[in-house]
Amino acid sequence: MRALIRLFHITAIALRYRLDQLLPANRPWWLRLLLAPLALLPAPKQPVAVRLRLALERLGPIFIKFGQLLSTRPDLVSAPLVAELRKLQDDVAPFENNHWAKLVEQALGQPLTELFESVDTEPLASASIAQVHGAVLHDGRRVIVKVVRPGLAPVIERDIALLRLLARLVANISQDGRRLRPVEVVDDYRHTITDELNLLREAANCTQLRRNFLGSKLLYVPDIYWDYCRENVLVQERIEGIGVSDIEQLNAQHTNMQSLAERGVEIFFTQVFEHNFFHADMHPGNIFVARETPESPSYIAVDTAIMGSLTTEDQYYLARNLLAMFRRDYRQVAQLHLDSGWVPANTRIADFESAIRTVCEPIFEKPLAEISFGQVLLQLFRTARRFDMQVQPQLVLLQKTLLNIEGLGRQLYPQLDLWSTAQPYLERWMKQRYHPKTLWAEIQRFGPEWLEKLPHMPQKLYEALSSLEDTSARLGALDARLCELGNPQPGHNRRRRWVIAAALGLAAVCAAEPRLQAIIHEAPIASWLLAGGALFALLAR
Repeated sequence: MRALIRLFHITAIALRYRLDQLLPANRPWWLRLLLAPLALLPAPKQPVAVRLRLALERLGPIFIKFGQLLSTRPDLVSAPLVAELRKLQDDVAPFENNHWAKLVEQALGQPLTELFESVDTEPLASASIAQVHGAVLHDGRRVIVKVVRPGLAPVIERDIALLRLLARLVANISQDGRRLRPVEVVDDYRHTITDELNLLREAANCTQLRRNFLGSKLLYVPDIYWDYCRENVLVQERIEGIGVSDIEQLNAQHTNMQSLAERGVEIFFTQVFEHNFFHADMHPGNIFVARETPESPSYIAVDTAIMGSLTTEDQYYLARNLLAMFRRDYRQVAQLHLDSGWVPANTRIADFESAIRTVCEPIFEKPLAEISFGQVLLQLFRTARRFDMQVQPQLVLLQKTLLNIEGLGRQLYPQLDLWSTAQPYLERWMKQRYHPKTLWAEIQRFGPEWLEKLPHMPQKLYEALSSLEDTSARLGALDARLCELGNPQPGHNRRRRWVIAAALGLAAVCAAEPRLQAIIHEAPIASWLLAGGALFALLAR
């Protein structure tokens, strides 16, 4: 009954703000008939994007958070909607201080006076998911105490179930609705907001990010005090810095804006390609600038609830895609999309290449400093979507983060040329990936896992060798043919057979161990060198 009442409430607000105008034009006849009486109402004075924002604010915190998520999905939502939804503020009234104190005491099992020397009664921030207060530990360390609002889980499940119902309706009424993949967007939101409810996950993310940048002059991540952390309570080092969007204060302390903007780009690429663990919620509220050394500024990052990572294959294909775009090699961009499996294997490469060129060429005719790196990536994904490219959640997070970083960078330093920073970084990273030392380190890293698999290796080798019978027969025929042509001595013949056996054994190990396949797939040069060496040994007399 509660869910039914809530559904009627949502429907009433949607009709009041005429959100039916967001539905696709080619809606089914029964829906057009159902909505026909709305045409008798006065035409709304405000744009539909504004009305959507107002409706979400009326529907409460869960829908506000959903609107904020939509504002980070320009691959699915039109530009006017994205711009308006970014205005949504996740500020809600704080709950009573006594209630907050009881939650902390229940979670940590001690009175507040035993846990902290002092606690600020006024919250530093109060949002739909959590509330944050300042405090001081008994040893004098200044901290923040973050507490999840009570009773959120059932409310979230109820509202997400209704959102999913509405999403299925949108997906079923038209092909345009299905192209937006609304059910997948709601599921993505459910995953995101569920992660935000578990503060232990945020603490673990923060610890990993801090470890990655420990000793770095680029980024500082505040420490987590694990003894005071629970699923609904997080205690973290309190930092003092200037909000990254506070240009007036940054200028007042004579911050080197060019260096600050370029370092932000460097942090992004370091997280994505070197650490493969990137902060995926880098909006201005979560990024600060340290007050020390303004001539060589460094960042401070907070709120690590949402983090992203890529598979090794996605890292490789993304770097190759970006470098191919720098060179305007659209054929390679199209081929890489096919090789990565991002678009169906039956896609016509020529048509895909032509579509990419049509989108990218007008952009690249502008001066580099005027080109948005994130927008190029966005346009590329949109083009690929026309060829049935499936949404890649990890790439969506990456795209969102890149757009945030580039937007912040150009706000700090409008002349920022992200391309000149990115291209040499990616070229250097690709060379390092192919370097023999890197490949050997990968093999050493997998070594312990291989030792664990040794008891199962005979069966895997047998299965792999069974699948290579045809290859073995062809190699045998090649050996016989080479014997006829070269008339080798018996010793050479035996050596050649040993080489063939070794090649088959190596192929069997590759087939039995998927991670070794990934290494060889990443380094085709090494694979060709290996194959060339085997062929040379085979032909040697």
